[in-house]
Amino acid sequence: MKIGVLSIQGGVIEHINHLKALGVQTIEVKKKEDLDDIDGIILPGGESTTIGKIISENGIKDKLKKLIKEGLPVWGTCAGMILLAKEIKNDTRRHLEVMDIEVERNAFGSQINSFIENAIINGVSNNPIPLVFIRAPYISRILSDDVTILGSVGGKIVAARQRNMLATAFHPELTDNLEFHKYFLDMCQK
Repeated sequence: MKIGVLSIQGGVIEHINHLKALGVQTIEVKKKEDLDDIDGIILPGGESTTIGKIISENGIKDKLKKLIKEGLPVWGTCAGMILLAKEIKNDTRRHLEVMDIEVERNAFGSQINSFIENAIINGVSNNPIPLVFIRAPYISRILSDDVTILGSVGGKIVAARQRNMLATAFHPELTDNLEFHKYFLDMCQK
């Protein structure tokens, strides 16, 4: 199995280190050719506007969108969740527009409002796991019955899945916990 990590900015190396700890081959996706022959892709955190602009300019966006629609497993963390969303509540820009969710950018506040919450995430872990929120968005609205809510914090939806797409408002790659990466790898094997 080979998993790509979109390598524009954000927690790239942290995701790669988690995947390597699980014995998985990885590739940094920097150009559209890097999307060939992967079994799944992680869209890490960072700045969604910048990442969206760069993937449009370098030709990754259209190919990635097509692959996701054809069933390529994808996991967006924080900014990656914004990239996947069909609607962004407080922004006119749209990026990949593949997942039936509306998100609100920076919904938990600015950088100084970052926090860690321990929570149980349905289907991922029966025990509370650490969730790291940094200028995090949340899902403000589900746009389809096809979307499954996996977890909420403070009444806000912070994790969801729709078919081959997984979105989290938090950063599992910034903890020692590997449960979310195992969950995503299981998605990639099916």
